[in-house]
Amino acid sequence: MAVSNNITAILNFVAMMCSFPIIAAGIWLASKPDNECIRWLRWPLVFLGVAFLLVSLAGFAGAYWKKEGLLAVYLVSMFTLIVLLLVLLVLAFVVTRPNGAYAAPGVAFREYRLQGFSSWLRDHVTGSDNWGKIRACLADSQICPKLANNYISAPDFFASHLSPIQSGCCKPPVMCGFQYSNPTTWFGEPNIAAGGGMATDCSIWNNDPRQLCYSCDSCKAGLLGNLREEWRKANIVLIITVVVLIWVYLIACSAYKNAQTEQLFRRYKQGWV
Repeated sequence: MAVSNNITAILNFVAMMCSFPIIAAGIWLASKPDNECIRWLRWPLVFLGVAFLLVSLAGFAGAYWKKEGLLAVYLVSMFTLIVLLLVLLVLAFVVTRPNGAYAAPGVAFREYRLQGFSSWLRDHVTGSDNWGKIRACLADSQICPKLANNYISAPDFFASHLSPIQSGCCKPPVMCGFQYSNPTTWFGEPNIAAGGGMATDCSIWNNDPRQLCYSCDSCKAGLLGNLREEWRKANIVLIITVVVLIWVYLIACSAYKNAQTEQLFRRYKQGWV
């Protein structure tokens, strides 16, 4: 039984180490400017990582001090957390699979169509109930002012690789036909015949730093484009972590079962059963 408990303790230490990439991925996502404006998306992954850490500590303590009840609670709790992490991974993969990016003529960066993203993201992130607060948050952020400080000439700007949120919120769509003055100031008459549903965005564009294209569908699409890129990067870490956690959990279950068998066998030899 001591051998099985030692194995379980070592496996729980590995599980504790696996919680740190989950927490780190959650903190990385929460630190992104776009996630600062979507508060309900900021911390779930961090909380899940902390839950893995606490459950692993409980399992380590149960194995070290031979507390079978605590080990049983650990196994049930770890199974639940692994299922939650798998559900989160599947959801993140499904809703970030559609990509609304498209190539704009004459520029290095890409632009974004709202209709190109999943309906779940559109409804839960950029729906009318949420966008007012998100829009105000984006206007208060330094995303667009920083862009205006980084580029001066039009050739440099058009050759840049803007982030989705910079492309969608800080400038009008290229199809609008405005003339460049600086990254957040554009002049001329909008092209009301712009294709791809861009005509409305062209008429909404405003050089006011508090307005820009924050009310445009292209800005909503840019925000979703940023979320898509960030979550798909985080998913790589999470997939590796969940594979290790499943492997650790299966071995821990086997070790726990062996410990129970050893205990029953010892009691049998001693005539307790």
